[in-house]
Amino acid sequence: MGNTSVRTVIFGFIAGAVAYLIFHQGGFWLLNAAGMLKTMTYSMAPTRPFGLPVVITFAFWTGFWGVAAAFVVPQLSGGLRGVLGWILFAAVVPTLVEWFIVEPARGHDLGGGFQLPGVALAPAVFGFWGFGMWLIMQLLQRLSGKRATG
Repeated sequence: MGNTSVRTVIFGFIAGAVAYLIFHQGGFWLLNAAGMLKTMTYSMAPTRPFGLPVVITFAFWTGFWGVAAAFVVPQLSGGLRGVLGWILFAAVVPTLVEWFIVEPARGHDLGGGFQLPGVALAPAVFGFWGFGMWLIMQLLQRLSGKRATG
């Protein structure tokens, strides 16, 4: 794995995790505050098997989504290489995995039952998270002396 690949993994992980804490959870918090959605944000409830808070566990896993996006989005063509690619990746790919793999694995209905307004608002917040990942990647690349791309 070359130096560029290592940097992509590290920067992607940081971008995914930090954007989750700021943009993803912040977006859901704003929707809760506006009375548009009722969901837990910044949950400190312990998770199994290690008892870590939900917010820390999810920040860890969204770091891996950031790594995936950091490798996939630059391979897209045209205007999808930039911010739009990050937004669409985050709004579509993790949402579909959540709806069709994670929810059924937890014993829940596909897509959590596809209930409104969540079925529309969740992908929007995930897209906002993608925008945050793009911003953080730009910042990390600039700080590292590498010219920011897309």
